[in-house]
Amino acid sequence: MGHEDYDQNCSELELKQGNQSSIPDSPPVHREEAKVVSLGLRILRWAIPVLAVGGGVLAYIMLSTPLEKPKKPPGVSRGLKTRVIELKVEDYTTSVETSGIIRAHNEITLTSQVPGRIVGISRQFEDGAFFNKGEVLVQLEEADFAAAVASGAAQLAQASAGHAQEKARAAQARRNWEDLGYEDEPNELVLRLPQLREAEARVEAAKTQLAQARRNLKRAKVIAPFDGRVRQRVAGISQAVSGGTPLGKIFAVDYAEVRLPISGNEMGFLELPEGRDDPPVEVTLSDALDENNETRWTAEVVRTEGALDQSSLELYAIAQIKDPFGRKSGLPSLRIGQPVLATMPGRVLKDVIKVPRGAVRQLKRIYIVDKSDLTVRGIDVVPIRGNEEYLIIRDESISDGDLLATTPMAYVPNGARVEIISDQDEANSSAKASTEAGQDLKKPSS
Repeated sequence: MGHEDYDQNCSELELKQGNQSSIPDSPPVHREEAKVVSLGLRILRWAIPVLAVGGGVLAYIMLSTPLEKPKKPPGVSRGLKTRVIELKVEDYTTSVETSGIIRAHNEITLTSQVPGRIVGISRQFEDGAFFNKGEVLVQLEEADFAAAVASGAAQLAQASAGHAQEKARAAQARRNWEDLGYEDEPNELVLRLPQLREAEARVEAAKTQLAQARRNLKRAKVIAPFDGRVRQRVAGISQAVSGGTPLGKIFAVDYAEVRLPISGNEMGFLELPEGRDDPPVEVTLSDALDENNETRWTAEVVRTEGALDQSSLELYAIAQIKDPFGRKSGLPSLRIGQPVLATMPGRVLKDVIKVPRGAVRQLKRIYIVDKSDLTVRGIDVVPIRGNEEYLIIRDESISDGDLLATTPMAYVPNGARVEIISDQDEANSSAKASTEAGQDLKKPSS
């Protein structure tokens, strides 16, 4: 290759390279705008995460900040206010309340003592009927008994005649012995004394048989043994009965009994009779089935059982109710099996105080208001006795006439001053509060 060819090739190569790199340069204005856009993209790339983090922090701060509650209007300061009652130191008669079931003091099964056929039943021998002592309740057929009486009378007459004959023979034998001139005392066979004793025995046996026949005839009438009432009749007309056959159940009505349980805690407040000469304890009974029944019956505890009940460890007192069916008093009947409530007066407690249950706080604390400066002090008390309305306490720090706070108060420090309010003041305050509440309800909502 010559020199000219080499130069030509080089010119062509430069021309090709020149075509590839011959991109014209951008104007200066365009280069400045490109720089600004690139810088903006960089700033935007860093700003987005920063803004996201800042927004999250701001939202957290806003959500975690508690909302400001609306301020309440300033309230009016109120002091301690209470109602009071005046306490009295006095003697208190305790009472014990218990319950029991009315029962008959004498209940028997009426039976026949002789066999026979029933031919008559009294109208007083019906279930629930009253009868008097000596009335004929059941009549048995009497023919056989009357025949036995006649037979017994004949046997007695026969035995009496034989006895009279033997008596005459014995007397004649003695006279014969004396007429014969014997000086010795004759023996019993000569005087016919064995025969005479036999005849006397026959007379006594006949008398006994006649008396038995007459008793059987009398027993053909079943007589009421006491004033009573029929619980249940089981015999009927034409029924054949034997000795000991049950005819019905009857019970006495002169008085009834009630068995009253006394717990161990209550025994110390009662003076129950133990012996026959001990005075009875009066009891007031009321109907346990009907709370609206205002009738009260009077009874007396006359004795106690000699042992405690093994299951409940209670002592049972026995009270008697005279005329339980009101036949003389005119009171409503106390029926056998009826449950009753019983109230018994107990011992007298000296120098004690009655405290209303509503004035006791925390089961054993009361508040006494000093009359001189109207300060309050709390006292823990131990009840001696209590019922639904009152607690009975004994406390030497409480004097007669002290004031007891009865209005519930949330917190009462010792020495705090109180304001005594009356029932009228409390009524006025309640009415005012009700009026203000009604006005608030009438205000339109914004």
